[in-house]
Amino acid sequence: MLLTSCKGVGVWVLLGFCFVAAGCGQSGARKRSADELRPLAGSAPAAETAMTEGVSAGSEDGEREAEGPGARAAVGSLAGRIWSLPGLVVEDSKEIVSSRGSLFWLLAAGGGSIALRQSGADDRIDESFQRNPWISRHSDLDKFVDYAGSPATHFAATGIWYVVRAAQGDEVGMRNAWTMFEALSVNGAITLGLKLIVNDKTPNGKSLAWPSGHTSSSFTVAAVLDELYGPWVGIPAYVGAGFVGYRMMDARDHWASDVLFGAVLGYIVGHQVAQKYAAPKVAGWELVPYSDVVAGRTVTGVGFARSF
Repeated sequence: MLLTSCKGVGVWVLLGFCFVAAGCGQSGARKRSADELRPLAGSAPAAETAMTEGVSAGSEDGEREAEGPGARAAVGSLAGRIWSLPGLVVEDSKEIVSSRGSLFWLLAAGGGSIALRQSGADDRIDESFQRNPWISRHSDLDKFVDYAGSPATHFAATGIWYVVRAAQGDEVGMRNAWTMFEALSVNGAITLGLKLIVNDKTPNGKSLAWPSGHTSSSFTVAAVLDELYGPWVGIPAYVGAGFVGYRMMDARDHWASDVLFGAVLGYIVGHQVAQKYAAPKVAGWELVPYSDVVAGRTVTGVGFARSF
């Protein structure tokens, strides 16, 4: 009953936040402007300075011009843009709960979590996994799935993705990596907030069970990849995210109710954030900002990009 009450409090707090944020978020809900879609135009001055220095250095070396700003400037760009994350997390959270569809599914998932716990389904599912464990029997596989589904792993991989693409001067890749970084940040903030509010126990006695952070982060990754690259990448990513959720129950790190809400939360956050950063298209081609150094002069414009 205590776990049910805690989750009930969490859902009511979520509901209250949704109504307050919805009122504030309606006026702030908008598509990203053309300037915000430009990866090189970081919201922090440090990002602009780092990238400008990289281009200046590149003008002195023909090979660097072809390769892009360089790794040092790329790291500086990411470090500069990270300072904009708190504001973006607040803005995106307001926009998510301002969306009637997102709000409905979040509350439905919260209600489903309470139903699973109150009906005893959580306990029965956990007992089933105790009788027939699969992943936890294979320690190497168990550790691999645990690490692969960890939010820390997702943030680290996304940071490397951004730096590599920025060093190459790939603006589309930078934009996609930053979209993932922002979505993971929004999901992480919401997940942690709900964990601290509810603070119930996992089947194996650990704290901060609801919702599952591994599951929500994995589904965030899958949803963003689905938006950016389509179902050929998205569907395998969803399968992987589902496998992470299965592992959380099999290893008794989470209840089924924790996994249910985590999956819905991650799916909604990933799609909502990625859709905001979708580039305008013409005949199936994305319009993307273009910047290069030719004969010592900086050339900017608009380019067309498409994945095949």
